[in-house]
Amino acid sequence: MRALVLISGGLDSALAAKLIQNQGIELIGLYFGIPFFAGKKEALSHLGIEIKYIDIKEKFLEVIKSPRYGFGSNMNPCIDCKILMLREAKGLMPEFGANFIVTGEVLGQRPMSQNKPALELIEKRAGLEGLLLRPLSAKLLAQTIPEKQGWVRREGLFSFSGRTRKPQIALAKELKIMEYPNPAGGCLLTDPAFARRLKELMAHQELNMDNIELLKFGRHFRIAANTKLVVGRDEKENEEVVNKALEGDYLFFPTDELAGPTSLGRGVFDEELIKVSCAITCRYCDLNGKTTADIVYKKIPEKENSMLNTLPIEENRLRSLRI
Repeated sequence: MRALVLISGGLDSALAAKLIQNQGIELIGLYFGIPFFAGKKEALSHLGIEIKYIDIKEKFLEVIKSPRYGFGSNMNPCIDCKILMLREAKGLMPEFGANFIVTGEVLGQRPMSQNKPALELIEKRAGLEGLLLRPLSAKLLAQTIPEKQGWVRREGLFSFSGRTRKPQIALAKELKIMEYPNPAGGCLLTDPAFARRLKELMAHQELNMDNIELLKFGRHFRIAANTKLVVGRDEKENEEVVNKALEGDYLFFPTDELAGPTSLGRGVFDEELIKVSCAITCRYCDLNGKTTADIVYKKIPEKENSMLNTLPIEENRLRSLRI
């Protein structure tokens, strides 16, 4: 008997997998690539199951433009997201010879997508009625086909509910699962600051994977209708800025004499917008008592640099441009 298990990289999916694995079911893990989720499939390598990476980034972008069941507290379309993943998983069942699907969902853990009506809706819309087993809360839900057919013993499942993590942590200790990530983090769409940036990006019709990657770091400024500037906040982010630069983008940075950020400009630039970008970059430089800074800039992939001596941008204007 074989099943597919949705792997997030967190504790709940690890527990669900281990419980079903202990009942003699062969498992194949599915880790769905979504641009807003910070989980790592490598975190579950200790389970000893094969994990397949499934890229659904572009499909998810279509979901986020207009989710049928709406957003959570920020920009998180949790119900539509889960339906998408489970539909994809259902489509893979014949390929892997799987008889049912397992998830680590816990009843009541998330207010939007893990209440009982939502769980039932997700199962129905995914076309998996009776074939979706949630081991951590199974005893609080209707019996599934795997239970009715005796593939899985219901007495080996649990009745976890609510937001507390104590039962999962205790079960992890009992099952000797010692390595799992802290539950903090997770989906970026639940973060208010990230959600604000995403809304702004969508309002300017700029939703694509390259632009989404930029949302994950730096200070963001809308300096014109079709032009953005992203300013690195530390050395690591400065490296990210350089690595994410595409052909046609601009890079701005101080000369070697000054410590300061690297900034990435994306969109339509003219002489005035180059000046604004240099002034914003200057604002975050350590001027060492000076009033101006030499800011180097270049257009990718051009090798020749240009330079502008500039004052820092005024604080009121800086605030008006910040996203």
